[in-house]
Amino acid sequence: VPGTEEAESHLGADEIELGMGIHNEPGNQRLKPLPQLSKLVDQMLTMLISTTDKERSFVPFQNDGTDEVVLMVNNLGAVSELEMGAIAGEAVSWLKNHNFKTRRVLVGTYMTSLNMPGFSLTLHLLPRPNSTDGLSASKLLELLDEPTEAPGWKWHARSEPSFADVDASTESETKLGTESSVSLRAEDPKVFIEAIKRAAEDVIAAEPEITRQDQIAGDGDAGLTLKAGAEGVLKAITDGRLSGEDVISSAMTLAEVVDERMGGTSGALYSIFLSALAKGLKDVAASSSAADLAVWAKTSASALNTLQKYTRARPPSRTLIDPLTAFVEALPNGLLGAVDAAKRAAEETKKLPAKAGRAAYVNQDDLAKANVPDPGTFGVAVIVAGLAGVEGPKA
Repeated sequence: VPGTEEAESHLGADEIELGMGIHNEPGNQRLKPLPQLSKLVDQMLTMLISTTDKERSFVPFQNDGTDEVVLMVNNLGAVSELEMGAIAGEAVSWLKNHNFKTRRVLVGTYMTSLNMPGFSLTLHLLPRPNSTDGLSASKLLELLDEPTEAPGWKWHARSEPSFADVDASTESETKLGTESSVSLRAEDPKVFIEAIKRAAEDVIAAEPEITRQDQIAGDGDAGLTLKAGAEGVLKAITDGRLSGEDVISSAMTLAEVVDERMGGTSGALYSIFLSALAKGLKDVAASSSAADLAVWAKTSASALNTLQKYTRARPPSRTLIDPLTAFVEALPNGLLGAVDAAKRAAEETKKLPAKAGRAAYVNQDDLAKANVPDPGTFGVAVIVAGLAGVEGPKA
């Protein structure tokens, strides 16, 4: 209440109260630990549509697939737009999966409890086609869709929510093609898989350090982004999607995995490089019996050339392009030397001003004092060191 001393929350950091009143009246239960959003929405909507409790069941839902509703997701004061979108998405999906037809969705701050960090869900059951009581469903929707200048009423889409249905039978056609009539074997298929597995595990182990660096030089998500990609790679190995018997298919699978799991600019760059690497391997397959060092050097150079068409970053840029370029250029002379070159390039970024990427927006004087490498370059160095089975870059 305005004018009173600020009080401590009666809820723990890992608790949520379900059913609180708009004036902070106690709810009907507390949930601990915090449930997943999907489970919370499920519990709330299940309570709303239940007709088994005569003490609180006032709306005649049939729950037979014929119910048409308007959904309102209300911000009680302190929930972000991003979180409201997630809540609305979960609620709409739940209604669809339970055979409700959602005719409209209203999401916004309609009624608050000052700055309460919470939300409410409301369902308006529309009249059935044969109903003679009051206004028809079409008329109610027409009135709901009428333009208004009321400042407290947020605009909403005057249409039903849409869903993108994916046909599982054609899903593979929308992804990067992993099948090819041409194949190319690794020199040692077992060593090939072991190297990829080791690199992925090294990235996961390095996540805290990469995150620390990115909290200084970026937006703090580089470590988690790389970790997500590495976990996807390990799953692909477990699922048998990677094989040293066909490095072309494996490179395409890696491109697909990082594209799906990593996101962001770095995910796109890795995916482009790996896709181009697969193409290069396919181009040389006819003239090569196995992917040896010479093949990897040639195709990596081709992949880097393709990648440079999609980014203006060139060494020295304090981006992942720096160690990647150093690695590719040194690879014809040996893997270990190429790894050393990549690690040196990553280390050199401590002294460089950022010319591209998120770090370009960070205060450059503060960045120089922090004396940290670019986290993306550190990640590349970790990966190539893992592939070679040698010690990674120094923090």
